[in-house]
Amino acid sequence: MRNGTMTTDPHPEQKPPPPCADPSAPFRDPVLGRSLLGGLRERAARLARRLGRPVRFMEVCGTHTVQLFRSGLRDLLPPELAHVSGPGCPVCVTPDQELAALLALAGQADVILASFGDMLRTPGPDGRSLKHARAQGAAVEIVYSPLDALRLATKHPGKLIVFAAAGFETTAPSTAATVIAAQARGVDNFRILCCHKTVPPAIRLLLADGDHGIDALLLPGHVATVLGMEPFAFIPETAGLPAAVAGFEPIDLIAALELLLDMLHEKQPRLVNAYSRAVAAHGNSRAREMMMRVFEPADAIWRGLGLIPGGGLRLRDEYAAFDAATSLGLDLSATRPAAGPAAGCRCGEVLRGRILPPECPLFGTICTPASPVGPCMVSNEGGCAAWHAYGRN
Repeated sequence: MRNGTMTTDPHPEQKPPPPCADPSAPFRDPVLGRSLLGGLRERAARLARRLGRPVRFMEVCGTHTVQLFRSGLRDLLPPELAHVSGPGCPVCVTPDQELAALLALAGQADVILASFGDMLRTPGPDGRSLKHARAQGAAVEIVYSPLDALRLATKHPGKLIVFAAAGFETTAPSTAATVIAAQARGVDNFRILCCHKTVPPAIRLLLADGDHGIDALLLPGHVATVLGMEPFAFIPETAGLPAAVAGFEPIDLIAALELLLDMLHEKQPRLVNAYSRAVAAHGNSRAREMMMRVFEPADAIWRGLGLIPGGGLRLRDEYAAFDAATSLGLDLSATRPAAGPAAGCRCGEVLRGRILPPECPLFGTICTPASPVGPCMVSNEGGCAAWHAYGRN
């Protein structure tokens, strides 16, 4: 009130909005979790009695592997429910051929190699890694996104910046966006070595083996946010197995496992979306269109699985100028290591779900996160690293 007259302040003091509630909090509710676990145990026991053996699931996502341990769910799951990890860690499935190519690039005087941190520690041929190359003077920079690599290119115009483009469909769109940005800005000293892999073809190859021993699949929520559901439809249609796209909180995982057990009990395999708050039926069309604008499907070698038709990506002809392998005359077949995996390393069998990490003779002794022999012990999402951090207790 001013001079006896009521006024309205044109700029009233704005109160900050109340803090946003964590939308994922209900999916970590311990009371609900205990209740659901009781039903899960009953379903698993009933189904295992009918089968005469434990029910065997595979999760095809490194984040699921870690979350099952970190949340304590792996210890709480009933013994009738056997769990194995599949090829869900991008670093783990990067083959020696690509690691050898990265090491060759890092050895060139006019090149700065930009890479995510996990890739630096991944042992390649003869156990040598980019970390070793860096210690010996190679210009290797850790970046947190491909755009960081592009910034390096503008900062060092006299050097060729090569980004180690690894990851599944989750990270490929950001690489594609960076290539488009480099072309639009005329940055001519930026390249990528494309190590991107695509998940559905790898699952198809895995299930083509009649001896896979898998009853049902937990599918990666991150990849499905980009791809949607349709690329996984072949799992029930062709392989005859139930499959569920799952989130990453404990309730997400329990709910997805319940759905899979119900489908197995009813003998009606389907593909279900148990992560509908994040995954749309058709995925993220913008991210997918950007990815396919820059890349096209290509055959690719996966560690542990071999050559997978359509299992990777390569740059389309319109963006071939950004291909490090082509522009530098790097023949990936020429970098194929003569030696196989390190003696005793069974990463390939871990990635196919044939063995659990502790069954590898090197696990926890010669091979540890501090001194990894195989790539599954490098990344936090690697099966061996997860077992080493959580499973031994």
